[in-house]
Amino acid sequence: MAEGVIGQGPLRAGSPLRTPRAAAVAGIIFSVLLISAFVLLRISVPADPAVPGSWLTDPRRRAAVAIALNLIPFAGIAFLWFIGVLRDRIGEREDRFFATVFLGSGLLFVAMLFVAAAMGGGLIADMSSSPPGAGTLALGRDVTSILLNVYAMRMAAVFTLTTVTIARRTEIVSRWLTVAGLVAALVLFVAVGITVWVELLFPAWILALSADILVAGSQASLLAGDDP
Repeated sequence: MAEGVIGQGPLRAGSPLRTPRAAAVAGIIFSVLLISAFVLLRISVPADPAVPGSWLTDPRRRAAVAIALNLIPFAGIAFLWFIGVLRDRIGEREDRFFATVFLGSGLLFVAMLFVAAAMGGGLIADMSSSPPGAGTLALGRDVTSILLNVYAMRMAAVFTLTTVTIARRTEIVSRWLTVAGLVAALVLFVAVGITVWVELLFPAWILALSADILVAGSQASLLAGDDP
């Protein structure tokens, strides 16, 4: 009798109303933070790696880069939460093969993102008066760019592709999002090196996915409230 009362309480595991909202909030936070970080980095750091490191002595640019790098850890935490609650929403319908690729690519994306941010942070640490040498700066920027564009964004593409596959089979999101996800994954696979702004495609898709989950959760709440 007591177990039945507890099972119907507000903390019941796997609540169908709370999990989608949690996923939406975490995804929105991740998207906003990562987009903000990428935009701050792109408008503050010269696009040409051959540009001398004197820009590091500019307090405004260094502050913008520091803010962007400090946003990335919180974006990663929100993304991990997004992965967890999204898997909880899929529940027993989750396929083991795609679930493994889904989880692995998500974790590798966060790991590569953190390593790239750490490399970038190392370049600007204690450099307000004496910028690094041209060789050091070029090497650091090349390593950071490869980690972000070659590895992290490819993992983001794999994560998007597996998420789209799972969503299509379980029908947990709108159909247009699966098409948009396929396009986003393809672009991230083959065109991420063409322009740096392609990086914004992944958090933008996560933002759209989160908004769709939030709308679905609100509709489910309304339907549940209308039930006698």
